[in-house]
Amino acid sequence: MPKGGKKGGHKGRVRTYTSPEEIDAQMKAEKERKRQEQEEEEQEGAAQNDTAEEKLPASGSEDSDDENSQRRRAGVEGLIEIENPNRVAQKSKKVTQIELDEPKQLSRREREEIEKQKAKERYMKMHLAGKTDQAKADLARLAIIRKQREEAAKKKEEEKKAKEAAAAAARGINSLSLK
Repeated sequence: MPKGGKKGGHKGRVRTYTSPEEIDAQMKAEKERKRQEQEEEEQEGAAQNDTAEEKLPASGSEDSDDENSQRRRAGVEGLIEIENPNRVAQKSKKVTQIELDEPKQLSRREREEIEKQKAKERYMKMHLAGKTDQAKADLARLAIIRKQREEAAKKKEEEKKAKEAAAAAARGINSLSLK
C-alpha cells in the first residue's frame, strides 16, 4: 500500500497541477532561450574563426585552451576553480591534427590474433597443396579406400557375371528338358 493510504497525498498536502497555458508559456520560453544561446554561439564561433585565420597554424593548442575556458561549467564547478592533478581534461583533436601516416600500434593480443590467423591460412594452403603430414595421411587413406572400392566393384561384377552364367546354364537345362 502506498504512503498516505488510499486518500493520496502525504500529510494532507494539496496537489497542484500545472495548467496547459503555463506549460505552453514555459515551452516557448525554453525555445526562445535555446535560440538565443545558439545565436550567441554562432556569433562567438564567427569571431573565433576570424581570429583563428589571423593566427599561425601552429597555435592550435591555444585555440583548445580558449574553448575549454569558454565552455559552460555545471554546478559548483563554475564558482570554484578546481585544481585536481588526477583530473585529465579531454582534448578533442581536430581532423587536421590526426596523423594518418603512422601505422596504428596494435596491442599484444591483437598482434597475436593476427599472427594466429596468418599461420592458420598458411597451414591451410600447404594442406590443400598436400605438403603437410596430415594432408599426406589423408591422401594415403583416400588411396586405400579407392582401392578397396575398386576391388569391391570388381568382385560384385564377377559375382553378377557368375549369377548370369548360372542363370543361363539353368535356362539351357530347362529348355533341353522341355524338348
